[in-house]
Amino acid sequence: MNPSEQFVEHGMSQQNLKRTSCATVLTLAYQSLGIVYGDLSTSPLYVYKTTFSGKLRLKEDEEEIFGVLSFIFWTFTIIALFKYVFIVMSADDNGEGGTFALYSLLCRHARLSILPNQQATDEKLSAYTTQDSADTWLSANLKLFFEKHPRFQKGLLIFVLLGTCMTIGDGVITPAISVFSAVSGVQVKIKGLHENYVVIISCVILLVLFSIQHHGTHRVAFMFAPVVAAWLLCISGIGVYNIFYWNRQIYRALSPLYMLKFLRATGIEGWMSLGGVVLSITGVEAMYAALGHFSALSIKVAFTCLVYPCLILAYMGEAAFLSKHHHDIQESFYKAIPETVFWPVFIVATLAAIVGSQAVISATFSIVSQCCALNCFPPVKIVHTSSRIYGQIYVPEVNWILMCLCLAVTIGLRDIDMMGHAYGLATTTVMFVTTCLMTLVMVIVWKQGIIKAIICLVLFGSIELLYISASICKVPEGGWIPLVLSFIFMSIMFTWNYGTMKKHEFDVENKVSMSKILSLGPCLGMVRVPGIGVIFSNLASGVPAIFGHFVTNLPAFHQVLVFVCVKSVQVPCVSDNERLVISRIGPKEYRMFCCIVRYGYKDLQQENYNFENKLVSAIIQFVEIEESDPAPTPEEFSMDDGNLNMEHLGVSPHTLSSSCYIEKNFPFSCVLRVKKNDNDHLQETPYKDESMQILKAKESGVTYILGHSYAEAKKSSTILKKFAINVVYAFLSKNCRDPDGFLNVAHTSLLEVGMVYHV
Repeated sequence: MNPSEQFVEHGMSQQNLKRTSCATVLTLAYQSLGIVYGDLSTSPLYVYKTTFSGKLRLKEDEEEIFGVLSFIFWTFTIIALFKYVFIVMSADDNGEGGTFALYSLLCRHARLSILPNQQATDEKLSAYTTQDSADTWLSANLKLFFEKHPRFQKGLLIFVLLGTCMTIGDGVITPAISVFSAVSGVQVKIKGLHENYVVIISCVILLVLFSIQHHGTHRVAFMFAPVVAAWLLCISGIGVYNIFYWNRQIYRALSPLYMLKFLRATGIEGWMSLGGVVLSITGVEAMYAALGHFSALSIKVAFTCLVYPCLILAYMGEAAFLSKHHHDIQESFYKAIPETVFWPVFIVATLAAIVGSQAVISATFSIVSQCCALNCFPPVKIVHTSSRIYGQIYVPEVNWILMCLCLAVTIGLRDIDMMGHAYGLATTTVMFVTTCLMTLVMVIVWKQGIIKAIICLVLFGSIELLYISASICKVPEGGWIPLVLSFIFMSIMFTWNYGTMKKHEFDVENKVSMSKILSLGPCLGMVRVPGIGVIFSNLASGVPAIFGHFVTNLPAFHQVLVFVCVKSVQVPCVSDNERLVISRIGPKEYRMFCCIVRYGYKDLQQENYNFENKLVSAIIQFVEIEESDPAPTPEEFSMDDGNLNMEHLGVSPHTLSSSCYIEKNFPFSCVLRVKKNDNDHLQETPYKDESMQILKAKESGVTYILGHSYAEAKKSSTILKKFAINVVYAFLSKNCRDPDGFLNVAHTSLLEVGMVYHV
C-alpha cells in the first residue's frame, strides 16, 4: 500500500502532510476528485436552465447571457476560490473541516460547549490544543460576553444546527436534481419521450443508488476519481470547442461591468434569478468538510489546477453557444454538445451525477453521526462499511428516510427549476453560517483585529445574503422544501438536546450518597454478591439516581461495581490510549470505580473489541498504579489494548520497550511484566490482593445494569413543553439506540431498571 492510500484510509491532519512528497500530494489531489468534487462538477447541468426561468426567459439576449456568465465567474472566484480555498481551508480542527470543526474550535477557545460531563482532564487530551497567544481586547470581550450570556451560547448552537439541517437538506435535493438533470438530457435526442419516463428512470437510478449504500462506497470508490476527471475534461473540451466555434468574444463577459448591465436591464427579475447563479458553487462546502481524508494542499491543487479552469471553460462555452441560440436556453447544456460525442458525454454525465449524489449521501451519514456525538440527534445504528477506510459508515434509518424524501421530491416536483430554487436556498444558508463562524474564529482563535474580521464578514456575507434574498423570493416555487426539511430536523435535534440536558440536570440534582446507602445496608438486608456489576450512568462523577432506585428495590449489588459513562468531548477524535479514564468511588474496601469512555465528534461510538475484557484490564492497571504510588490520586492514565503507561510507575517512556504489557490471555495472568530495555529480563510483579479479587469477580460473571428512563414533563409545564417531552422526546427515546449497543453488550447479561424523570 502506498503512503497516500494509507493517509486516505486512516484519515490525516494537515500536520501529517507538511513533509509529504510532491507525488503524494498529486496522488491525493487526483483521489479527491471523486470524493470532493462530484457535486460541484455536475452544476453545469442545471445552472443556466434554472437562472433563465420565469420572466427572465423573455430577456435572454446576448447582454443578459454575458451578465449571467459574469455573475457565475465572479461568484465562483470570490466564494469558491478566495473564501474557501484561501481562507476557510486554513481553519482546521486537528485536520478536520466542516461546520462542526469551526464550532469545535470556538467551543474550546471560548468555553462555548454545552455538552454535559465536561471535565478538566479533557483539556489534557492530545487533540485538545489551543493557541497560547494572548487575547486581544476584542477576543477577550467576546469570550466574556458568551460566558455571561448562556442564551447566546444556545443561540450559536441553534445557528450551527441550522447550517447542519440545511446540509442534510442538500442530501435530499442533490441526488434528485443531479440524477433528474442528467437523465432529462435523453429528451434532446428522443423528442417524443414523455416526462413520466424520465421520472421513472430517475427513480430507478435513485432506488439502486440508495439500495447499495449498505455495501459501502469503498467497493466502487475506485471509479469515482476517473469518472469525475473524465467528466471535467469532457465539459472543458466542449467548452473550448463552443467558444471558438460560436463566439470568441465571450471572454469579455468576465468583466464585472456586465453584472451591472445585467441588473440594470433586467431589474427585479434579474435579481430574483440570482438564486440560479448560486447553483454554480454548490458543493464547495464539501471541499472544507473533506479535510479529514485529504490534505488542504491536495484539495487546493485539485481545485486550482483542474476543477476551477475546467468549470470556468464549461460555463464560458455554454454561454458562447447560448449567445447564438437563445431559444435553446432550457436545454442548453445538452444542445451545446456536438452530435458526434453526445451519447458518450450523456453516459459520463449520468455517472458523474451518481458520483456526486453518493458523496452527498455519505456526507449526510457523517453529519448525523456528529450530531449524535453532540447530543443533538437520537443515537442511531451506525454500520462500519470498511475495515480499512476511515470514516466509511452507513446509517440504515437515515438512508431509507433520504431515499423516500428524494423520491418524493423527484416525483412531486418533476421540474429542475423548482429543485434548483430549493437547492440554492439550502446552499447559500450553509455558506452564510460558515462565514459567520469563520469570522468568530478569526477573532477568538486566530486573534485577528476587528478590521480584518469585518472585511471578511462584509465581503463574503453580503454576497451570500444577496443570493439568500434572491432564493427566498423563490420559496413558493420550490424554496419551501429546504425550509420545511430544516424545520423538521431542527425540531428533532433541539427537542432531543433539550430533553437530554434536562435529564442530565435531574441526575446531577439527584445524586445518591454512597455512604447513606451503605449505612442503610443492615436495615435493608443489603448484601454484596459475587461478580462485577457495570452500571451505565449519565454522570461523569458521583452515583446516579438509577442506582439508588435499584438497591432500594433489590438490596444487593455486586462485589465490584463500575459506573460507566459514555460521553463526547469537543475534539474530532480521541486516540485509543486516551479513550478510558478510570477513577475510584469511595474507600478502597467499597471496590467501586468510575469509567469514563470518551469519544470525539468524528469518532464512531461503537467499539469493535471486547469492552468487558478491556474494562477489567484498565481497572487492574489503575489498581496497580494506585498501589505503587504512596499518595495516589484518582487521575487519568493511558491504556492502549492493555498496554500500561509505566510513567506512573516511575519508568521513563523513552526507555520502555513494547514488552511492557498486562498479559490478556483470558483468564488474565496474575503478573505484570515490565521490561525497561532490550537487555533486561522481564520483571514479574505479582498482582495485589484487590487485583486478584477483581479477577475472581470477573470469573464469576459480569452483569450490565442499564437505566431505562422515561422523561415526563411536569404538570405545570406549558402545552408546547408537554408535547415536546411527552410525545416527541418519548418517541425518539423509545426508538433510539441504548448505550449498551455502542459497547457490544450481550443481552443475556443485561439488566434494565425503569425510572421516571420529571423535567
